[in-house]
Amino acid sequence: MKHSAAKIIREYGPFPGVDHVHGVTYDGQQVWFASGDKLNALDPASGNTLRSIDVAAHAGTAFDGQHLFQIAEDRIQKIDPKTGRVLATIPAPGGSDSGLTWAEGTLWVGEYRDRKIHQIDPRTGAILRTIESNRFVTGVTWVDGELWHGTWEGDESELRQVDPRTGEVLESLKMPSGVGVSGLESDGADQFFCGGGNSGKVRVVRRPE
Repeated sequence: MKHSAAKIIREYGPFPGVDHVHGVTYDGQQVWFASGDKLNALDPASGNTLRSIDVAAHAGTAFDGQHLFQIAEDRIQKIDPKTGRVLATIPAPGGSDSGLTWAEGTLWVGEYRDRKIHQIDPRTGAILRTIESNRFVTGVTWVDGELWHGTWEGDESELRQVDPRTGEVLESLKMPSGVGVSGLESDGADQFFCGGGNSGKVRVVRRPE
């Protein structure tokens, strides 16, 4: 397993009226982040918040190319980003759901306290596969066939690449002490967007070569 320090290359926020940043996702142009009672669209070039959708947004956020998915307590809501309307709701798999991402036609859900990542059917919420972790799981993301997740316990936080079949940790990027990762999303290339929890910030971490 490779260990290295995370390279934080940009910080956004804190944002007015935002106490916590939970889930983050990327629609190819804007970074969406969950802040409890809103989903906010951030322009990564300027750092400005462009708009927000009033919706329960307590944990992970995902984008399937057309719709946003947002964990709200014990359910996952499918949202039209243009109108802000909730189009469908499915049950969330666990009691402490955290991260959420979309990959290959399914949703992947981090379960914080149970240290698991579930692959679920986006129509029914049925669990298709479960990967065990040995740390609290926060955000999850896929990029180029790699599964990454955030961990956060006390003052310690990391980004970890894990084998999607076995859960074995392949690589770890350690965040500076006291800097946590709540949500996690790749930009599809060489950057990770990281929700900063109670710092109210979104940070950009360089993806290793």
